[in-house]
Amino acid sequence: MTAHHATADTRPVIARNPATLGPDFTRGSDLPDDHDPLAAGILMAHQLDWIEDKSDMKAAEKGRRTGITYAEALDDTITAASKRSAGGDNVFYIGDTKDKGREFIGYVAHFAKIVAKELVNIEEFLFEDEQEDGSTRFISAYRVRFASGFRVEALSSNPANIRGLQGIVVVDEAAFHRDVRAVIDAVNALLIWGGKVRVISTHNGVLNAFNELIQEAKAGKVPFSLHHIPFAKAVENGLYRRVCLIRQREWSADAEAEWEARIRKSYGVRVAAMRQELDAIPSEAEGAALTRVQIENVMVPGIPVLRLIRDDDFKNAPKQMREADIRDWCERELAPILTALDPKEQHALGQDFARTGDVSAIVVPAIGLDLIRRVRFVLEMRNIPFEQQRQIVFYIIRRLPRFLAGALDAGGNGAYLAEVTAQEFGERIHEVKFTPEWYRLEMPPYQSAFADEDIVLPKDDDVLRDHQALQYTNGYIRVPEDFRFKGSDGLDRHGDTAIAGALAWFASRQSPKFEYGYESAVDRVARNRRQSSRDRDRRARTIDPDLRGSL
Repeated sequence: MTAHHATADTRPVIARNPATLGPDFTRGSDLPDDHDPLAAGILMAHQLDWIEDKSDMKAAEKGRRTGITYAEALDDTITAASKRSAGGDNVFYIGDTKDKGREFIGYVAHFAKIVAKELVNIEEFLFEDEQEDGSTRFISAYRVRFASGFRVEALSSNPANIRGLQGIVVVDEAAFHRDVRAVIDAVNALLIWGGKVRVISTHNGVLNAFNELIQEAKAGKVPFSLHHIPFAKAVENGLYRRVCLIRQREWSADAEAEWEARIRKSYGVRVAAMRQELDAIPSEAEGAALTRVQIENVMVPGIPVLRLIRDDDFKNAPKQMREADIRDWCERELAPILTALDPKEQHALGQDFARTGDVSAIVVPAIGLDLIRRVRFVLEMRNIPFEQQRQIVFYIIRRLPRFLAGALDAGGNGAYLAEVTAQEFGERIHEVKFTPEWYRLEMPPYQSAFADEDIVLPKDDDVLRDHQALQYTNGYIRVPEDFRFKGSDGLDRHGDTAIAGALAWFASRQSPKFEYGYESAVDRVARNRRQSSRDRDRRARTIDPDLRGSL
């Protein structure tokens, strides 16, 4: 089959003859003048599959240098050179670096000359980017204009007003953008006006928003067409043959196998990095304190994970209404769990506080006779006012059998709740201000609990991912300050239940301040009320019947 070049009304036919290879396979403006991407054998099978996929939304998880940006630039050139009646449209390329934008626009300029038969100039200009607060900044950008009236623009960084772009948006190396989730959420709005979205990237960790997008697509939650392009697939499709052509070497199967093995060995002991960069398998975070296997090994089904959320208007409701709402929720959701706790076991509590944004998490473990800390329930609160969080914490502690100790986040906004809880329950409450020294002393024992399987957690994906977020930072374990990811509800998380779990583990290792029996505070209050009722009945029998009604 022979390749035909684009005119204003037609799109080219792309050859699929793998037997013939083109003269070169270099980058951007470095392409030889006669390099024809449509010549038989130039495009590899996975590149052709990508170009021929006309889905409105498609994503590629790929290994390094597998040629998808090259293929996308070719497809975008053909699109921008075509009339609207033939599928023409504007294209906006958003790379993670300025160099990526320059490389991409170099491809487009070359393809315009070879494929669309247009001599075009690359314009460098300032893209006016309006911020959410109404202010404006200018982004360095590159542009190629076509006779069709359409253009291809390569922006050097994430625009804030991406929702204002109309056409096809290409997000390249998405996993390495500053806020890829915001970019992806924004470009989805383009679909309303017939735009299209292309997301391309190697992986950058399991908790990265790009990997979250891929997993959501695999689960059918978002309508992305997926392309999985590991390095091995590119080699199978002819990548090494093209290297041989460029380097003027003779191809052989043995040489290809040796070449691939040498590339893989170059990663040394960094097997996870090799799998991520070459095999498109997202790795645990660099320096992760816990592996997924370690976390899952201590998880069991059936442990409740309660989630309480209220809207913004709730904080402005009358005090009595807020208190009644939370009291009813506690009686309905918490009371059955607390009543079922073993009165012979000691219990502890840890809370990582948040008012808005992140989760305010509470973890309650029971300490068994075998000293294993079995979490009995986890509570996640979002957008709950300070006083109602106090109401809930007090409700729980007053009903915990053999309450040993609690550790509450006393940093920032958490200081109030930690303080009033300590005032109410005394020395058993530890007001924890997170410092490097606290992390150095208290996080290693929590980490060891997973290795020794001395802790039991609920089998819950958000709890799992929270613990995966624990990383070595400056020599100690914590969740990095600027590290956020989306939970199962689509809202931000910051490793909240992992920090609450570490606080609960810390509290569970404290020495008891005094001895006390197995009877919970609730049982004691109920017993006292029953005794008072019996006392009133006895007194009433000795009082004149006409006066009993006033008692």
